[in-house]
Amino acid sequence: MNQPQRFLSLDVFRGMTVCFMIIVNTPGSGAEPFAMLQHAAWHGFTPTDLVFPSFLFAVGNAMSFSMKKFAQMENAAVLAKIFKRTLLIFLIGYLMYWFPFFGYNESGGISLSPISHTRIFGVLQRIALCYGLASLLIHYFSTRTVVLISVLFLIGYWAVLLLFGNAADPYSMIGNAGQYLDLHLLGDQHLYHGEGIAFDPEGILSTIPACVNVIIGYYAGRFIQEKGKGYETISKLLLAGGLLILLAISLNGVFPINKKLWTSSFVLITCGLDLVMIGSLIYVVEVKSYMKWTSFFTVFGKNPLFIYIVSEILLIIINTLFPNSDFNRWINNNFFQAIAPGALGSLLFAICFMLVCWVVGYILDKRKIYIRV
Repeated sequence: MNQPQRFLSLDVFRGMTVCFMIIVNTPGSGAEPFAMLQHAAWHGFTPTDLVFPSFLFAVGNAMSFSMKKFAQMENAAVLAKIFKRTLLIFLIGYLMYWFPFFGYNESGGISLSPISHTRIFGVLQRIALCYGLASLLIHYFSTRTVVLISVLFLIGYWAVLLLFGNAADPYSMIGNAGQYLDLHLLGDQHLYHGEGIAFDPEGILSTIPACVNVIIGYYAGRFIQEKGKGYETISKLLLAGGLLILLAISLNGVFPINKKLWTSSFVLITCGLDLVMIGSLIYVVEVKSYMKWTSFFTVFGKNPLFIYIVSEILLIIINTLFPNSDFNRWINNNFFQAIAPGALGSLLFAICFMLVCWVVGYILDKRKIYIRV
């Protein structure tokens, strides 16, 4: 059997996404990060808002290679593979929020962290659900049907927010339809509280439009494989990306671009930008053969989920081992903020932490260890 053709540009795209995801998720404390490295407060868009949807888009790209084998598999085997991977990624994400499973109580002893206060949904959980739903749709339905379902997801999500959200402002953080659903099904203590209230930006309802990021990523990857690395592929990717961006901007006045609600206009602008980025990478890497710089990012791209998990739990482990000190704050106050006060010091910490994660990936790559979930 012939091995599927690999595209370095897609591997680089995936690696760049993981790299910048770590940087924006791990700013140094002691100073406000640069504005472009923060999410939009509510409506609006920053470069940081592109990172997570690009990861979903990259998941779709990878599926365009891995799902080819489904055609030779029995139906039961396909379902088992999809559901097993979905449940495993979801469980890892859930355990990450419960980790390290214990804490120090007021008397100085160790007690089990209450599962009743553990967040249920999150980044990995959204990746799992979007992968699972997108895989089922793509495998069992025609391309035309999947496109129609994707359009229904985007329009239907808009309708649900309008019909079941706060009548005064259906796109507000308090009282939107997604928050109502999460509170009713999951309860206050199982939601994200980073916004100061019980509101989960990776909640149940907004996972539906997020699936479209994976679906578009899949069809983009399949299109690239079918059409090759030429100028026609590049021009069509750029054109499609530009049209999606234009449509998103046109809709922004009535359905605002909002990452935390994952609005349909947000799906369109992020997919549009991802298509433009993929087209540009194909030109630079595949057509012009400028490849010397790519190896840094492919280290991330070969173990993306594992390196992301490492980035999430590494500081937790350090702070658990040294419970009387906040390692992040200590190293920032005593080193990074001392040599580069303000946002620059925060960025330097994030870059250094990303490089630590890169070393982990580099060691795995050198040993040909690729951890698949």
